[in-house]
Amino acid sequence: MSQATRAAESTPPRETLPALHGLVLSGGASTRMGKDKALLDWHGEPQLQATFRLLSRHVQSCFVSLRSDQRAEPVRAALPGIVDEIEGAGSAAGLLAAHAAYPEAAWLVLACDLPLLQASTLETLIRVRDGQHMAIAYRSPVDGLPEPLCALWEPTALARLSRQAQTGRYGLREVLRSADTLLLPAPGGGELDNINTPQEWQRLALRMERGTSE
Repeated sequence: MSQATRAAESTPPRETLPALHGLVLSGGASTRMGKDKALLDWHGEPQLQATFRLLSRHVQSCFVSLRSDQRAEPVRAALPGIVDEIEGAGSAAGLLAAHAAYPEAAWLVLACDLPLLQASTLETLIRVRDGQHMAIAYRSPVDGLPEPLCALWEPTALARLSRQAQTGRYGLREVLRSADTLLLPAPGGGELDNINTPQEWQRLALRMERGTSE
């Protein structure tokens, strides 16, 4: 019996678990891409909108994480947002702001640049939620370490991140590796592949045009 199966069988009633909110991280500077990754069009609409719609179907409330200077950007402005409060903290800034806004909530967190992500991958994270782990994450297919940007963070894990941030350390993987994190095998099909450069964008666009994720 797998660890995920044991967790699913011992899951307590959903009403005893903290409320689950969703957070799409879109506050990055996209310096390597040279343009805003959240606005890239993969499915006939900006990726940020597609990711928000996908995530919102699985959570109580859904928000977009953004920098203060992104508030007027039209796509972000049309969605519920939580503004980063710490500069230079990377993706951790979004999680910390979300935790500060709703400290009793758990958060299902997604990067905005995962165009191959499927609903079933999110459903698995939620299904194995057992109230006994501080976080649930997939192993990165690249290095086997926890993937923090497609993960479910319980309030206890976010409280640990907050304490770590007070010492100037913002590493999300550092938290997941030190916390009681349930790690799942990575989904196939390149679902956790993010897009950081124009070259990666072009390769993925060609792959999607051919109708394959190989």
